[in-house]
Amino acid sequence: MLDRLDQQPPDALLALIKLYNDDERADKIDLGVGVYRTNDGATPVFESIKAAEHKLVAEQDSKAYLGPEGDMGFVHALMPYIFGENPTRNGRIEGMQTPGGTGAVRLAAALAGKSGINRIIMGNPSWPNHGQILKDIGLEVVSFTHATQAGTADLDALKKALAEGREGDAVLLHGCCHNPTGIDYTPDQWDEIAAILADSPVMPIVDLAYQGLGRGMEEDAYGLRAVIGKVDEALIAYSCDKNFGLYRDRVGALYVYAQDGGQLDAILSNGHALARSSWSMPPDHGAAAVRFVLRDSELTQNWQAELDRMRERMRAVRDRLAEAGTAGSLDLTPLGHQNGLFSMLPLTKDQIQALRSDHAIYMAGSGRINVAGLTMGNIDKFIGALADVTA
Repeated sequence: MLDRLDQQPPDALLALIKLYNDDERADKIDLGVGVYRTNDGATPVFESIKAAEHKLVAEQDSKAYLGPEGDMGFVHALMPYIFGENPTRNGRIEGMQTPGGTGAVRLAAALAGKSGINRIIMGNPSWPNHGQILKDIGLEVVSFTHATQAGTADLDALKKALAEGREGDAVLLHGCCHNPTGIDYTPDQWDEIAAILADSPVMPIVDLAYQGLGRGMEEDAYGLRAVIGKVDEALIAYSCDKNFGLYRDRVGALYVYAQDGGQLDAILSNGHALARSSWSMPPDHGAAAVRFVLRDSELTQNWQAELDRMRERMRAVRDRLAEAGTAGSLDLTPLGHQNGLFSMLPLTKDQIQALRSDHAIYMAGSGRINVAGLTMGNIDKFIGALADVTA
């Protein structure tokens, strides 16, 4: 039976990593891998997490199962940072732990499908795994253009897609730091989106994977809070992999907002059942470390300072790119207004190949770059290389 399986294409990003690792040029630049990097090129463990892990090792007295809902202390400790102190009108919010933001997105999609959602309205481009997850679950994807040619969010395209939405539809929105474009909706646009969703049969699913890496923890939560302040129900997928540096520990959560408490309990019971049949129980260690950080005021302060430094470094890189103005035929100024780890450059495949072969610069074939791969030591080389291949 297994002989019937077709060979699948290799993951393009993993192939890119191998090419980069095999390149012996000392000045090579990796803009492909989607993790934060310091000015020295490292992806360190947060000091606040290290301190929490020491406490966890000393104080944890069991490795017994927690149940499909995971560490509820972790789930609840995050909520004020995500939703604010008074997040809703009359409804309730509750959540459950998931294996990373990917697990949260998959669980949200599966839960939506089980509730009768059959189409997902989604901006294009989006995180590639979004489409793969939705296809695997069997949901139809209806696409709209996320960004304009001017490098801003295409609100008109989203409004048109929502106007054509119907019962049985959900819309998947990036809460902040859009992956892969870095192009976010403005607060005014979020207010308009929330008002439209309030009168729409379309259910919002918000993927908030990079809170704190755009403009700040509060600023990056604006869109999500605007939406749940207007609608009657929503699903929220959350990731701690980036803003706590816990990539390999897979730390995420799914939150459900609903008007009726009994309805909320029923929704979460289905979430628990779906989780039980998928991964049974989520991994504990990373979520427990986050709980320790958020329950200790000193560790919380340290974590927020570390997150601020990450964001400020990426903003400095973006500001430098924007100050360059143009590189060959490319206008780099829009990158200064974008947020988070990623941006997309309108490069051809031949230009991307030339950057790799002639300049040892590695990026995804789509033109997506991880701005955290740039430093004040290599950014001028990068700008010069762009000028060379686009001249």
